[in-house]
Amino acid sequence: MATTIDGAGGGGTLSELYQNARRALLRTRDGIERLERLESSASTGGLDLPELSNSIRRDISHIQLLCVEMDRLWRSIVAKSQRDLWKRKVEQVAEEAESLKESLDRYMLRNQKRMIEAKERAELLGRANGENAHVLRIFDEEAQAIQSARNSSRMLEESLQTGIAILTKYSEQREHLKFNARHWTSSTRWGSPTQY
Repeated sequence: MATTIDGAGGGGTLSELYQNARRALLRTRDGIERLERLESSASTGGLDLPELSNSIRRDISHIQLLCVEMDRLWRSIVAKSQRDLWKRKVEQVAEEAESLKESLDRYMLRNQKRMIEAKERAELLGRANGENAHVLRIFDEEAQAIQSARNSSRMLEESLQTGIAILTKYSEQREHLKFNARHWTSSTRWGSPTQY
C-alpha cells in the first residue's frame, strides 16, 4: 500500500506496519485452520499441536503489538480523512486478532477436555486390562506437552502485556516532551527571561 502519511514515523511507516499485520493475520488464520483439521483427524498423535498452537499465539501477540504501534502512528496523522481511514483499518486488524485469539483459546479448552476424557478412559481400560501404568504414561506425556504449551502461552501473554505497557508509556512520554518543547518555544518567542 502506497499511502503517504503526514505524521510521526515518516512516509509509509504505518502502511508497512499494516501490511506486516495483514500478513501475520493470514498466517495465523491458516494456522488455526490447520489446528482444526488436525483436531478432527483421528490419525494425528497430537505431538506437533503444542508447537503449532504456540506459534499461532506468538503471531497473535506480534499482531497485537503492531496494533499498539499503529494506534500511536495514526493519531499523529494531520489530515482528518486519512486519520479516520487508518483508525478504522487498525481497529479492524485488532478485532480480527482478538477473534483469532478467541478461536485459539476455544481450541485449547477443547483439547484439554479431550485429554482429560482420554486419560479417564485409559484409566478404566488399564484397570480392566492390567496395563494401567503403560497407558497412563502415554497420556501423562501428552498432558505434560499440553501443559507446557499453556505455560508458554501464559508467558507470551505476560510478555505482550509488558510490551504494550512499555509502548504506551513511551508514547505518553513522547507526547509530553513534544508539548513541553512547543510550550518552551512559544514562551521564548514571546520574550521570556534569557536563560544562562
